[in-house]
Amino acid sequence: MAEEINNLVLEHLRAIRTDIRDIKETLWDHGHRLGRLEISLAGMRREQSGDAENVALMGLRVDRLAEDVERIKHRLELVD
Repeated sequence: MAEEINNLVLEHLRAIRTDIRDIKETLWDHGHRLGRLEISLAGMRREQSGDAENVALMGLRVDRLAEDVERIKHRLELVD
């Protein structure tokens, strides 16, 4: 009877050990995925920063064009 109890305890301990190993593997995998997500997010932020720079440059170009149009209107005497 005592040997059966010992075997049952060992069986449960092995099952617990297996579960813990599986949890560790899953945790490692999640950590790895999180690292990849952080790298991707940093890349997206870099791209977004570049996009903001491009929008600012386009705004400057539009302002210059608007000034040029105003000068042309004045030269052609199209302004009231």
